[in-house]
Amino acid sequence: MNTVNFEDVKLSDEERQPCEIWTRVMGYHRPVSEFNKGKKSEFYSRVCFCESKAVKFDAMDVAAE
Repeated sequence: MNTVNFEDVKLSDEERQPCEIWTRVMGYHRPVSEFNKGKKSEFYSRVCFCESKAVKFDAMDVAAE
């Protein structure tokens, strides 16, 4: 079995294929490339929600209730 070292793989711009990003907006899916300037700016400034950062959950506190 051969292994590939991805650090050794170099692609020129002509070999690269663009990746289309889709997202759900107002109940349906759309490609980000079709967004207007303002909506693109809002999309790229989004941050992922991390529940562990939002809620301090202690199983012992819940068990005591």
